[in-house]
Amino acid sequence: MSPLLLSAYTATTCLGHGLDATLAGLREGRSGLTPCAFESVELATWIGEVAAVDQQELPAALAEYDCRNNRLVQLGLEADGFAERVRATIARYGKNRVGIFLGTSTAGILQTELAYRRRDPLSGALPADFNYRTTHNSFSLAAFARAYFGLEGPAMTISTACSSSAKVFAAAARQLACGSIDAAVVGGADSLCLTTLYGFASLQLTSTRPCRPYDAARDGISVGEAAAFALLERAPASPAAGAVLLLGAGESSDAYHMSSPHPEGLGAKMAMQAALRSAGLQPDDIDYLNLHGTATPANDAAEGKAVAALFGDRVPCSSTKGATGHTLGAAGAVEAVICALALTDDLLPGSPHSENIDPTIPVRYLLKAQPGKPRRALSNSFGFGGSNCSLVLGVAE
Repeated sequence: MSPLLLSAYTATTCLGHGLDATLAGLREGRSGLTPCAFESVELATWIGEVAAVDQQELPAALAEYDCRNNRLVQLGLEADGFAERVRATIARYGKNRVGIFLGTSTAGILQTELAYRRRDPLSGALPADFNYRTTHNSFSLAAFARAYFGLEGPAMTISTACSSSAKVFAAAARQLACGSIDAAVVGGADSLCLTTLYGFASLQLTSTRPCRPYDAARDGISVGEAAAFALLERAPASPAAGAVLLLGAGESSDAYHMSSPHPEGLGAKMAMQAALRSAGLQPDDIDYLNLHGTATPANDAAEGKAVAALFGDRVPCSSTKGATGHTLGAAGAVEAVICALALTDDLLPGSPHSENIDPTIPVRYLLKAQPGKPRRALSNSFGFGGSNCSLVLGVAE
């Protein structure tokens, strides 16, 4: 693929709002995870909750979109002056030449959960003020963001579990390549809800401790929430030094099992190989790997096998989910932004809470953040059902 410029990007997670908070947390090896005290949930687990989501007020004209997920979208869009950059880009290209491509897994499902508590006691009817289309519906966040900026170009939500907001980069790249748009807002948001927390607990995939990716004693995920976005444009022939570029994207669907990865990491390996081919690179060209690293025994083992088969133990790698939690449909965008920060701020992120690397996974795993000068990074996002995506980012010399 032709390189694309990330002309702006931002991330809001439990580490804080915006790039400065994210970078500081990564450098310090901090974690934003806390014991679960969300809503009415009673589970012995840890979560990554974003501060001040409920204090957000949507514009009056967009009140029908009000739900936790879209409040989180707005919070994320307004961080780091990102919304201003989008509006300047719209002024340059026109409102029908900028696309919206966002990923989510649950969208505004919390709004439905709250509505069910207010059902009519006789008929069971949901309250009249509940609007599924603009809240729970997966497309609601893309529709909200499109309306927020007054856009008239293509809009899409991808919902492929934990690869959702990585795959939007590939979807936008295809539209830019075919000329239907000149710029794209990509990213995603996923917010905490009861279905997610109790659902993963019922699958026995949550840990009673903060998650420990690639640790020998890892025993489950810590669910988080986040919003992260990037503005993609065609890269100039000679990008400015330090500019972050999307160099390649690779997708695969191994369909091995509804919720378990292929034990040999088949789909993961295929996605990484496809991303490298897309970027015209070899494994030796990668300087840092942000692993999917959920901290479940099966996922980390499978991904580790795929990484070892392609990269051996040469490339420094880590999962940053010990810092942010597993932000599900937002994870791909969050970790793409983390890779961008690694490239521009001479950082190799570590893995908060992980202590003893699993000796059966032969990769060069970083427990602590280290200074470094990565020039190209690969980020993995692998979803339920074997829907996988890998992204390659680089920094212009």
